[in-house]
Amino acid sequence: MSKNEGEGNRTAARRYNEGARRTARKAKLPDPQPRSERERREMEAAERKGLERSKEGDPAVKRDYSKPTK
Repeated sequence: MSKNEGEGNRTAARRYNEGARRTARKAKLPDPQPRSERERREMEAAERKGLERSKEGDPAVKRDYSKPTK
């Protein structure tokens, strides 16, 4: 019978973190490439639709380094 560690189970957290690290190390996936012209258009449309809902753009994507930040 295992010892009850109560709230904040350190053993379970350690197992989870080790598994997450292993998964992250081996999950180096390349950017998705469209398999056809139709799929490329669908991917671009989905990206536009997602960006319409965003409040602001990702500064890492497009940034003017000549302008000071806040």
